[in-house]
Amino acid sequence: MESPPGPPTDDRSPPRGLPPGQHAVRELPVLHVGEVPVFDPQDWRLRIHGEVEQPRAFGWRAFLALRPVEVHADFHCVTGWSRLGNRWRGVPVGDLLRLAEPREAARFVRISDGGQFEAGLSLEEARSGDVLLAFELDGQPLSAAHGGPLRAIVPHRYGWKSVKWVREIEVCAEDPGGYWESRGYHPGADPWRSERMA
Repeated sequence: MESPPGPPTDDRSPPRGLPPGQHAVRELPVLHVGEVPVFDPQDWRLRIHGEVEQPRAFGWRAFLALRPVEVHADFHCVTGWSRLGNRWRGVPVGDLLRLAEPREAARFVRISDGGQFEAGLSLEEARSGDVLLAFELDGQPLSAAHGGPLRAIVPHRYGWKSVKWVREIEVCAEDPGGYWESRGYHPGADPWRSERMA
């Protein structure tokens, strides 16, 4: 009898399938904190700042001119559902970090919607090739309800790390925590280890 897939040994290649305690859904449910913001491409800005040598700011057109990639990755929500086989298109966070040139003290990133929701990642995992700021899902522009125009995708973590409506990346020397971590959720957020609550 074959063993079930185990936890990833390399964050850049998470296992496929259903982690413990998850069930598959056909459509991506809508869950978020706060109101869905109105997107105005003329006023929209993405800031990258903090422990970096070259702070950056991108308007929407400038962001779309960056080199996009496509990542095929499952999405696991801490509430127990998973949507398998998603095709995300966007810009790797690692590419944006290279442009900003993190300083020697940099250890973490804080990804934020510019309002009340944020999540932290280690600098190392933020640089993984499958961690994106995505603007398309399955060949279609990402809808506002699902985080459009731009959401983080962190396939090897529970969905709360995949911040919707991203407007800011702050590079930090200390762990910035996050919205759900401050409410008792596990900072690791690894679905293959069922890291739901701390």
